[in-house]
Amino acid sequence: MRSYYDYLMGIHRKILFLTGSPNQTSQMMQIAAALPEYDCRFSQVFTDAPLLRFLTEHTNLVDKTIIAKPFRQKAEALLRQEGKRIDYRALDGIYDLVVFCSDLIVPHRMRKTRTLWVQEGMIDKYTVLSRLVQKLNLPPHLCFNTSLNGSTNACDVYCAASEGYKNYISGLGTERDKILVTGIPNYDHVAQYRDNDFPYRDYVMVATTDMRETARVENRPRFIRETVAIAQGRPMLFKLHPNEKKERAIKEIRKYAPADALIFQEGNTHHMIANCSELITQYSTVVYTGIALGKKVHSWFDLDTLKRQVPIQNQGTSALNIAQVCRDFLLFKGPKSDFKTQYSYHPVALPQYELAAAGNL
Repeated sequence: MRSYYDYLMGIHRKILFLTGSPNQTSQMMQIAAALPEYDCRFSQVFTDAPLLRFLTEHTNLVDKTIIAKPFRQKAEALLRQEGKRIDYRALDGIYDLVVFCSDLIVPHRMRKTRTLWVQEGMIDKYTVLSRLVQKLNLPPHLCFNTSLNGSTNACDVYCAASEGYKNYISGLGTERDKILVTGIPNYDHVAQYRDNDFPYRDYVMVATTDMRETARVENRPRFIRETVAIAQGRPMLFKLHPNEKKERAIKEIRKYAPADALIFQEGNTHHMIANCSELITQYSTVVYTGIALGKKVHSWFDLDTLKRQVPIQNQGTSALNIAQVCRDFLLFKGPKSDFKTQYSYHPVALPQYELAAAGNL
């Protein structure tokens, strides 16, 4: 429990949390909830670059990215539902700390502020284009994916999902002593999902992605045929990505998959994974849920790499861990550049009775 002194120290300090996808927005709200002594506000990821701002505000060319209106509208609806304070583009004065869900776009006016990056989940594959963008020192968002997210070294502190991801993003350019392995909310306590009331069990589950909705190429009919071959006549369940065009996806599944295949767009994906016998994914963070639950999984990523990068399971304390880093960074007296070398990170410890309860799930 925070002391009255802590509240007095934080009462006049402001933290801005940058949101993006529904998962990123959910994570930011969880971290903010663990910082009640601070004035926490939220903004969708934004840019001050004139050209990119023009494209965002006056065209639909970037509508498939998290800086565009469709993602912003979803995030703000969720924030308003939870009674959160929104400050789009950070116009309500100066902030003491900015918490980023992506370091691909860091507005120049934020670079003097203390900044912290939080990993959302899976990072896209590093490609030839990623290498070219880095080599030519081009803006990292020109990769048109998340392959360089976490590797720009633009923030002061980085909170990673696992030691495997710490190695990955440090290998791509972010200073290693900036990176703390805190775990990430939503993927740090998958054992709890075994206790669910989802009515189906023992099926081959297919978790699709929103590749086509985010300007990437996918041959969906071929993918469906491949999943059918893997299933070998076993019952199948398809869980669509929330951003997918539902009618198109369902029509394709009905055409290429068995007639009795189950299709869900809504519902708890983690519960569905907990009840499946085998999991097939493309580029989806939910593969980590399957791995952590001991399921046989298929992915377009290398499985050995995924097993090294699976988020640490800390009984759901990642939001508390990240909040404590935020708090310690704000209270740090020296120059922000010294924090990375002087800070000693210690994960939040749950009371023993809570650990015992978590272990029984």
